[in-house]
Parts: sequence; C-alpha cells; structure tokens
Amino acid sequence: MTELLGSSTALLIAGGVIVIMIVLVVVLILRNRRNTFATPLERATFATLHTVALAAPALREGLSHNSAAFALPYLRQLLDTCALTMTDNRGQTLAWDGDADQHEPDVRALADQVISTGRQQVLSHTAIICDHPDCVVRGIVVVPLETDGAIVGTLAALTTSTAGPVLLRATAEVARYVSSQLELAELDESRARLNRAEVRALRAQISPHFVYNALTTIASFIRTDPVRARELLIEFADFTRYSFRTAGEYTTLSDELTNIERYIRLEKARFGNRLNIKLQIAPEVLSVVLPFLALQPLVENAVRHGLASKPNGGTITITAENAGAECVIIVEDDGIGMDPARLTDDLDDAHQSGAHVGLGNVDDRMRSTFGDDFGLVVDTAPGAGMKITLRVPKFRAGIRV
Repeated sequence: MTELLGSSTALLIAGGVIVIMIVLVVVLILRNRRNTFATPLERATFATLHTVALAAPALREGLSHNSAAFALPYLRQLLDTCALTMTDNRGQTLAWDGDADQHEPDVRALADQVISTGRQQVLSHTAIICDHPDCVVRGIVVVPLETDGAIVGTLAALTTSTAGPVLLRATAEVARYVSSQLELAELDESRARLNRAEVRALRAQISPHFVYNALTTIASFIRTDPVRARELLIEFADFTRYSFRTAGEYTTLSDELTNIERYIRLEKARFGNRLNIKLQIAPEVLSVVLPFLALQPLVENAVRHGLASKPNGGTITITAENAGAECVIIVEDDGIGMDPARLTDDLDDAHQSGAHVGLGNVDDRMRSTFGDDFGLVVDTAPGAGMKITLRVPKFRAGIRV
C-alpha cells in the first residue's frame, strides 16, 4: 500500500509539474500576445499540446490493439512521418497508421532486437530492400516502450528522409510520453486491484461476524413466528446478494443505505428495542458515488463495539449532508465509546487482531480512491459514543457505478 501511494504521489507530482509548465507557457504567450494575432510558434505550441491531450485518454487504458489504433494518428502528427506503428512485448504489431505497411516484417525484426537488447534500432536507406514501386521509406526507427523498467512494447517511425539525430530524439521523446501514460494506466489498474482485494477482505470479515448470528436469530423464529422467520430470511438473502456481488467497485449512497437498512432489520431481530437507527439524508446526495461497502462496516462497528455491550442499547444516527462539491456522511452512536489511543493501536494491528478491521479497510479504500485528504475522521471517548465522519467528492473523474 505504501509503495503504491508512493508511486502514485511521484507520478502525480510529475503530472503537476507538467501542468504548471503548460500554464506558464500559455500565460507568457497571452501576456506577450496582447491584442496581436498568434505567431507561428504559438500556433505550433498550442497544436502540439492539443495533439498530446487527444492521444492521452486511449493510452491511459493500457497498451492494446484499440488504444494503439486510437493514439497512433495523433502521435504521427507530432513526428510528421509517413507511418507509425506500435508492437507489444513479443514484437507483434498492435496497430499501423500511415502507408508503407509492406515494411511490417522489417519493423517486427527491429522490434525483436529492441525487446532483446533494450536499445533503439535504426534501419538506414542503404539497408532497406523493397520491391514496392512507390515505396518512399528511407529510414526506420524503433524505440522501446517501458514501464517500471520493463519493456512492454515498441514504437516505430518510418520516414521518407534519412533517419537522422532529430528523428531519433523526437521518436524517443514521444516513446517516453507514451510510456508515462502506460505507467499511469498500470497505476490505475494497481489501485483497482488493491480496492478489489480490500473488498474481498471485508467480505471475509462479514462472514464470521454476522452470518452466524443472523442465521441463528432466524432459526429461533422458525417455530414461534414462521412468518417473521421468512421475512428475515428474505432480508438476509437480499443483504448477502448485495454484499457479495461481483459487479463494480463503487455504488451509490442510496444503494448503500438500502443495504444498511436490511442489516439493521436483521440485527434488531436479535437486539430488539435495544437497537435503534435514525436517518437524516439530504435527497440531493442520494446519487453520490462512493466505494462499495463503505458505510455498512461503520454501522456494524457501531453495533458490535458501541451498543452490544451497553445494557440498554442505544441509537445509531446516519447523516448525509450536501456540502458544496462534497457530501459529508456521519455515522454516530451513543454507545460505550473507547479511548482514542486504544482505537489507534487497534487500527494499526487490525489485520492481525481483527479489531475494527472494517474501519481500517474503509479508511484505506477512501484514501486510495479519493486521496489522503478523504480518510475517516473518528471522534470518540470512553462513555461518549463514537462519531465517524467521511467526506465524499460529488464528482471525480473515473469514479462511477
């Protein structure tokens, strides 16, 4: 987790530096430009930045036939070559943009050398053999695409002029840009895998702590109140269907609250009037998207650690408020509370001890999804209950159900 966040921070810092540089260039251009028309250099700068931006979304999906086919036309504009192509790390062609595809065998042979040696390869006009009567290719440059020090593919440029130092450097810089986008794609995938692993861990925690008690409670009603037993069994089936679903890493606040209501009905069958819940939800935030199973563990924590040991039970209050660009969600109970220092120790050892593992899990996923500023905020003290606050951005690129 630390390494993932470290890589993420480094890449975000690098991206931030690039954005700042672009902004400075634009500001300087606008300042110098004033009321005059753009110079050729200014137009070229804007055109280059625009072309790079158009290629980025496909590359952020990873290296594939589709992403290569989408990005290559834009990248070829940057290099102004007669053809541009990408291969995977086995030297197989992913896509080809432009003419002269009769030279694909030459490109694949050079790509094999790049993949085996890690160094760029050049085929000059004197070494190019072509029977095609209209062939204009006078040079081929193939450079590696790398992520985390490993070669994941190659970028090849075919030119109508000699493959000189300018083309070599330009192709290498474009390949470096492509590699940076592919690294971001791998980071996104790593974050998604981490989130899926966290959800699996959370589901594993639900099974021993809740399923046994729920089934035992349902069994106790089978003879005395079979109708109630049937209703609870349906609630249990709906709860587990939602909790153990395989589709999507995210859900809406509305769906999460519906599942919490099922959970509370099952727990009330066990605790009776000792357990109460209050919902204060602003209708406009019901569609807010948050990590799957982000709230149920907080409510379960309130039941198990806050109210279960309190003789007369208590109340759990869930509040969701509209706060401009964010939704603020509060899960609060009037249970026994605990020493904040002990809670911190429990969270540090949660995966070994099992204590408050749900809180640590949700905190990790909130930070991984939205950033370190969006972790859980917990207020508690012995005899004072517990209040857990989480902030959820209403809109975040790439976060959708």
